[in-house]
Amino acid sequence: MKKIKYSALNLVPIREGQNENDALADMVTLAQQLEKLNYERYWIAEHHNAPNLVSSATALLIQHTLEHTSYMRIGSGGIMLPNHAPLIVAEQFGTLATLYPNRIDLGLGRAPGTDMMTASALRRDQHNGVYQFPDEVEQLQKYFGPENQQDYVRAYPAVNKQVPLYILGSSTDSAHLAARKGLPYVFAGHFAPQQMKDAIDIYKELFEPSDVLSEPYVIVCLNAIIADSDEEAQYLSTTQAQVMISITRGRMQPVQPPTDNLQSLLTPREYEMVKQRQKYSLIGSELSVKQQLEDFIQKYGEIDELMAVSYIYDQDKQLDSYRRLKRIIEADK
Repeated sequence: MKKIKYSALNLVPIREGQNENDALADMVTLAQQLEKLNYERYWIAEHHNAPNLVSSATALLIQHTLEHTSYMRIGSGGIMLPNHAPLIVAEQFGTLATLYPNRIDLGLGRAPGTDMMTASALRRDQHNGVYQFPDEVEQLQKYFGPENQQDYVRAYPAVNKQVPLYILGSSTDSAHLAARKGLPYVFAGHFAPQQMKDAIDIYKELFEPSDVLSEPYVIVCLNAIIADSDEEAQYLSTTQAQVMISITRGRMQPVQPPTDNLQSLLTPREYEMVKQRQKYSLIGSELSVKQQLEDFIQKYGEIDELMAVSYIYDQDKQLDSYRRLKRIIEADK
């Protein structure tokens, strides 16, 4: 297995018994802890109209996290471009890059990341944002580019800041775009693994070298829950299962504690869905997850970076899981 980097994605969920302030404090604490573990980057998602997530104002959360950390890269996983005017995104991230040089990543998604009514409220004049995504990525590249390549409208202070762009995807569409533009590609295997193999293969095969990348750079985002034993990891993973099912039920409840009675909380169909999703997750002891990671790479090909999402109710156990993931990856170097 080639040397891979490790990073983390946070959707800033509210745990059962917590409020929004607690979730934001947890976001910062986790970032500080992962920085001490030398995680490569820490990304924050964008979600709207979600009562159990506090990640609606992503740029503000990134700034808050940057202010409370020292050197780890902080970024968006991702900014959903259909919701925003590219000029404003460039101005915001150009400002962040001015305040915190060489620490900003801009991950870009092509879906609204919410329901259609909320999407309309976010960008009222835009109903075809998904189709404009390639043009808007190009616009952002220009805004962050050198002075002599600017048009009349300029996104000061973004000019010449060269903020690194990453294309996020959960299907093959974005793989084509990332390859064509020679940009790094991030696949959302944590919630939409179905097209993962095709998307990664397409990206690698069609990749065109660019000013920012000479060869493909693949980040895969996976759910990861690692504990002292397989049994404990499975127990902790019942929190992730409850998160997933609450989304499919349209309930969006806070992150629940683990349970010994998962099967009794779910319908047979929901329980089967959970088992299917677990096949694409890293869940188990360090020994088991090491084997799962090797099997994953055997099936999907080499990756450059693993970005972990860990829905674990107990914060100490969540940090322990991230610590164990680092140990697994470092042991293979």
